[in-house]
Amino acid sequence: LPEPLPNTERIVWQGSPDWRSMARHVFHLRKLAVYFGLMIGLRVFVLLVDGESIAVAATSALWLLTLAAVSMGILAVMAYLSASTTVYTITTRRIVMRVGIVLTLTFNLPLRCIASADFRQLGRGTADIPLQLMGADKIAYLHLWPHARPWRYARPEPMLRCVPQGRSVADTLARVWSEENQAAGRLPQS
Repeated sequence: LPEPLPNTERIVWQGSPDWRSMARHVFHLRKLAVYFGLMIGLRVFVLLVDGESIAVAATSALWLLTLAAVSMGILAVMAYLSASTTVYTITTRRIVMRVGIVLTLTFNLPLRCIASADFRQLGRGTADIPLQLMGADKIAYLHLWPHARPWRYARPEPMLRCVPQGRSVADTLARVWSEENQAAGRLPQS
């Protein structure tokens, strides 16, 4: 956290995204691998049908495979850096998102300003947890990316991306959100 917490607040969960899950679900590496595989296969097929030798087709495929590997490697490094430089913290009063590879930004989201949270199970226990902010509060989509819910440009939603043990984190967030809003008198006592 950028500064010590007040005495009335404590950390209930802290973690970072799983970089492999980010590579698959945020940077779409699997889809890109299928795309490049199809393009390389099509190129080899067209060359062979046009009467080129197997050596020419293999050389062409190797060149395309090299370009594919470099571009996928760059995206894998981006996924790793995005995950390793991100820290999500849930306290008894807020969610703090510390994000950024080159320029570190910290988003402080008080629980009382969160209207709702969603949950999307991804696989291998990871999940995305998008947060809808109340009222006129919003953060620019480009400041949040890749920690923003996709396709929500007018009202960007911060999102805890590819969180390991996602179900447990979502349950923890729901519990502290309810406790904070009941204490503030915004929810009926149960």
